[in-house]
Amino acid sequence: MEKVINTTGRRKSAIARLYLKDGKGNIIVNGIEMEKFFPEARFQYIVKQPLNLLEVADKFDIKINLQGGG
Repeated sequence: MEKVINTTGRRKSAIARLYLKDGKGNIIVNGIEMEKFFPEARFQYIVKQPLNLLEVADKFDIKINLQGGG
């Protein structure tokens, strides 16, 4: 059975649910590839920065569901 780690983050009225599993570095945000959800390179860099720092950017697949915020 594949192990999936999930967690939830909240700030004001926004909720983010994150699911992490072994994979090839795919990041999906609200069902859309990260490159399409964040078309600007600086936002992609911010998302990937912790993964690159830990040298695990190509070892996990991440699915993120965002609701709320502004």
